[in-house]
Amino acid sequence: MASEVVELVIPGLHGSGPDHWQTLWCRERPQCRRIDLGDWDHPTRLLWVSRLDRAIAAAPGRVVLIAHSLGCHAVAWWAAEAPPARLEKVTAALLVAPPDVDRRDVHPLLLPFAPAPELFLPFRSALVASRDDPYASFERSAWIARVWGSDLIDVGRKGHINAESALGDWPEGQDFLARVSGVSRPASPVPSASAGASDFRVDRR
Repeated sequence: MASEVVELVIPGLHGSGPDHWQTLWCRERPQCRRIDLGDWDHPTRLLWVSRLDRAIAAAPGRVVLIAHSLGCHAVAWWAAEAPPARLEKVTAALLVAPPDVDRRDVHPLLLPFAPAPELFLPFRSALVASRDDPYASFERSAWIARVWGSDLIDVGRKGHINAESALGDWPEGQDFLARVSGVSRPASPVPSASAGASDFRVDRR
């Protein structure tokens, strides 16, 4: 049986540009694979979930999911619909900045993923949330984490945790990934020292 751990990157709406941490991770981490979900600018839940399922099925071994924004909802909807054999391939997921698809002023392009699926994910997961994310209040992010059974990581005020947040290759995020998945990040000569950003805040009530 193959022992390779494959990290599947699931971008959000419009994909992840050249300066996005997901793109940089795929350049730096040899086990990282970016999934082409199809129409990045006009997503449909059926297409994204089916593409995600196909990528997980094709992975040679264990799988770790790395999702950002709307990609987090694609992961949750996939988990709600996937057969047990496929679910067993996933060992962990890092879910970063899922938008609130149920808010009254939600962008029309996000509506195909509403309502947010309410299920306890059958694999270990961590949800990273910012306190000034324009697409989801921190309270709503905490609610999603509880519903999905995810460890909640409060990173303070980092916007939508994307390229505009000026995170570079986001070493803290790679540390979060290592904690939730057990897969180490590439060695760095200078460890990240942002105050409080590495603390897991778990709430599964």
